[in-house]
Amino acid sequence: MKNEYALITGASSGIGLEIAKRLASDGYNLVLTARRAELLEDLAREIKQSTGVEVDTISKDLSDANAPQEIYDFCQSNQYKVSVLINNAGYGIKTSFHQTSIEDEEKFIRVLGTSVIMMTKLFIPNMINQGGGKVMVVSSVASFAAPSAIQPLYGPIKTFMNRFSDCININYKHKGITSTSVCPGFTVTGFHTASGVQEEMDRVPKFMVFSAERIANEGVDAMYAGKRLCVPTKTYKFLVFLLKNIPQSVFNLLGKSLAPGRYDRK
Repeated sequence: MKNEYALITGASSGIGLEIAKRLASDGYNLVLTARRAELLEDLAREIKQSTGVEVDTISKDLSDANAPQEIYDFCQSNQYKVSVLINNAGYGIKTSFHQTSIEDEEKFIRVLGTSVIMMTKLFIPNMINQGGGKVMVVSSVASFAAPSAIQPLYGPIKTFMNRFSDCININYKHKGITSTSVCPGFTVTGFHTASGVQEEMDRVPKFMVFSAERIANEGVDAMYAGKRLCVPTKTYKFLVFLLKNIPQSVFNLLGKSLAPGRYDRK
C-alpha cells in the first residue's frame, strides 16, 4: 500500500477527517481537499507526524464547476496513484426552498451531486488501468427517509447518489472497482452549525447521535469488504428497515423528525 493514495473531499472535519485518520493508520498516503487551506495543512502535518504516511493537500471549493478537474490535475501532476476515492464533502441550506436563490441551489447540487459524479468519472479510468480501486460516497439515512421540512433537496440528492453508487458497481465491479454508499444518521460533526440548523438538531434524542469516528470506521470497513451499502450502527439499520416497510401515509408524517443530520456536539 506504500505507493497508493486515498483522496478525501471535505477532509477538514467530521466524518472526512476521521476517514483520513483511519486510512492513514491503515497505511494509505493521503490527498486531502476542502475549502480551508490553513486547517488542511495543519491536519496534514498532524497525520503525517502520527502515522508516517505522505499527506498532501489542495484547497478547493467543490461548488466551483472547475474544482474536480483541478483536483484531478493536481494528483496527475504529482503522479499520485489514487486507488481510494472518498466523496464526502457536503453541507446544508437552512432557508426555505422558495427563499433560496437559484445560484445557491445550483452550488448545493454541485457539491453534493455533480462533483461526486465528476470526481468519480475522472479517477475511474486510472483505477481501471491500475487493476482496481475503491470509491466511497458518503450519503445519508435521509436518502431513505420522508421528505423533510428542513433542507428539502438534501434527501433527494442523497437518494440520487445511492443510485449513482450502484451504477458504478454494476458497470465496473468486474474490473475490480467497487463503490460503497455510506448512509449515517445523526453524527457529531460541524455540519449543522455550518448549515445553520444546529438548534433543530439539538432536539434529536441523544441515543440517535453517534460519533464521526464510529461512522468513519464502519464505513471504511464496508468499503474494504466491497459492500454496496453501509448503514452504520444497529440503531439506524433498524430505522432504515422500518422506513422501507412502513406505509407511505405513516412515512410522510415522519418528515420533520427524520431530517438529515450531523451534529456539533452530543
